[in-house]
Amino acid sequence: MTPTSQIPDWLGVAASAALVGIAVAVALRARLGLTRELVWASVRAFAQLLAVGAVLTVLFAVAGLLGALAWVAGMVVVAGFVAAGRSKELPKARRNAWIAVGIGTATTLGTLLVLGIIDPVPTVVVPVGGMVVSGAMTAASLTMRRLADVAEQQRADIEARLALGLTSDEAMAPHMRRGVKTALLPAIDSTKVVGLISLPGAMTGLILAGVEPIVAIRYQIVVMYMLLAAATVSAVVAARLTERSLFDDADRLHRVGSPR
Repeated sequence: MTPTSQIPDWLGVAASAALVGIAVAVALRARLGLTRELVWASVRAFAQLLAVGAVLTVLFAVAGLLGALAWVAGMVVVAGFVAAGRSKELPKARRNAWIAVGIGTATTLGTLLVLGIIDPVPTVVVPVGGMVVSGAMTAASLTMRRLADVAEQQRADIEARLALGLTSDEAMAPHMRRGVKTALLPAIDSTKVVGLISLPGAMTGLILAGVEPIVAIRYQIVVMYMLLAAATVSAVVAARLTERSLFDDADRLHRVGSPR
């Protein structure tokens, strides 16, 4: 059996739309009001993946390492928009998200390339970079959302700490630590139970492609470690930048969502 024989053909892809039908039926039954969103998300994913597949076919054929890194940079830009979209009321949210995701991605992907853990070719850098950007984006988004809630709900506590003579860093420290911890829980929990509860995407894909499980595991270990690193770096950077954006030069807390 060849690896490609295990990949669904277009008829199988069309048949898999039945799964979307199941999701829609359940949503309708539960009156979730998500029918349109489910259908739109499914159609959009299909179109996006077709377009990306066509572009990547050309990219892999003609581009080198610089072209692959440029593609990853584009992913970071999109990820910044998405991460900031969950915390629009925060000052400088988009800038902070771009920097946090960018630093998390550059640190992680750069380490993988410098140490020779992955090959510097587009067919490796682009998919690995996509996983790194996704992990960094999720961590940055969760951190910024948590700090946005803190700035709104814990305003009295923060201002009381400031009134006692604490600096903005000291006043926000406990809230920031909790925000970062909350953002990192998904990555930490996934790392703890990998292989016990789920077989993650990289490992599953390799096994479906005919690679022996013990070989696929080596790749998956690297993936889990890189996702953990990307999430941690991005969460801490996002927290620091968001904290600085929440205060003015006199250590006064801005009102979240108000004009600056």
